[in-house]
Amino acid sequence: MFSAIARIFRTPDLRRKIAFTLAIIALYRFGAHIPAPFVNFPNVQTCLRASEGTEGLLSLVNLFSGGALLQLSIFALGVMPYITATIIVQLLRVVIPHFETLYKEGQSGQARLTQYTRYLTIALALLQSTTLVTVARSGQLFGTTGVPECQQLLTNDVWWAQLLMIITMTAGTGLIMWFAELVTERGIGNGMSLLIFTSIAAAFPASMWAIAQSKGFEVFLLVLAVGIVVVALVVYVEQSQRRIPVQYAKRMVGRRTYGGTNTYIPIKVNMAGVVPVIFASSLLYIPALIAQFNQPQAGEEVPAWVAWIQLYLVRGDHPLYMALYFLLIVGFTYFYVAITFNPVEVADNMKKYGGFIPGIRAGRPTAEYLDYVLTRITLPGSIYLGLIALLPLIALATVGANQNFPFGGASILIIVGVGLETVKQIDAQLQQRHYEGLLR
Repeated sequence: MFSAIARIFRTPDLRRKIAFTLAIIALYRFGAHIPAPFVNFPNVQTCLRASEGTEGLLSLVNLFSGGALLQLSIFALGVMPYITATIIVQLLRVVIPHFETLYKEGQSGQARLTQYTRYLTIALALLQSTTLVTVARSGQLFGTTGVPECQQLLTNDVWWAQLLMIITMTAGTGLIMWFAELVTERGIGNGMSLLIFTSIAAAFPASMWAIAQSKGFEVFLLVLAVGIVVVALVVYVEQSQRRIPVQYAKRMVGRRTYGGTNTYIPIKVNMAGVVPVIFASSLLYIPALIAQFNQPQAGEEVPAWVAWIQLYLVRGDHPLYMALYFLLIVGFTYFYVAITFNPVEVADNMKKYGGFIPGIRAGRPTAEYLDYVLTRITLPGSIYLGLIALLPLIALATVGANQNFPFGGASILIIVGVGLETVKQIDAQLQQRHYEGLLR
């Protein structure tokens, strides 16, 4: 293992790629701590110390930005606009035939889709930065903490100052997108995934230290032990797949023989990744957002529907919230897998190139068989996603450590998934040069 790591630094090309990636990550983390113009930085830090953070979608955005959202930094929006734009463009392939045509065109068509994703990212960044500045100006960013400083997060709230903040945060999102593409082209691994990994990993030490300070050393050791078990289980499930054997018949093209090989179709247990968790969190945050904008004036009675939402759909430790969250994740997992894996298209491609599954006729029976396997393997995958996502809520209900519990939800799925993929890429590059990889 140590000799393989030493070979990484002895390989000039690989060493240069890793150094470039680390330099971009350092710039990204540096920008996450630079406050945007007209932000009252001392008041923001006071509110951060007095508040336990936010719930719902804002908590997810703050997680993906590495805490930059609540600090109102120039990188406050983080990678969330790009993630949202990518998911939207992917979903539009089902609705808009032109997008599906571009996807099937190959590299040129996918380059056009990437360009559409960039434009949509900037548009979403404008919308989200406007919302963030408006919420910060209203003093509701940290909720009702009772700290007077939280009502004065901006040093100047005139229209041109707010416009400058919006432009700065939108430009920060564009810069992050450029950083990610640079890492993908000239560094190691997927740039956007690595920036998300960095944002989440940066919050781990502070979260663990907060648990040790607030709950004691015994709870800290318990959380650490649970975290090790959860990471091991997530690695096991993320690597699990059902391999459907495929055989290709021999065919003559001119004087050459093609085919006659055996391969397989790998169907992962968790094909949807972390997307269903993001979908479910976003959808559950909508009622809380509507209730927040319908708060009564001083002295007026709270409407019954607002009180019901605040009781059941705001705090994550309520059983109804947990049940809805779990069911939404299961439903979105089936939905996302259905639109990203098309059994009919796979069966047609196999038939086109002379491939078949042993014991299954080519064409429609193959598509039905793939759909049968996919439907049944998605069930344990969706339950696994739901249980992992519920871990922070269970921690909140038991030891009150939701905001500081790092081993669960989207965070652990991204940390493990990106870590495994990056190690595989480094291992593949080592094997190209030394015939011996990082993993044995």
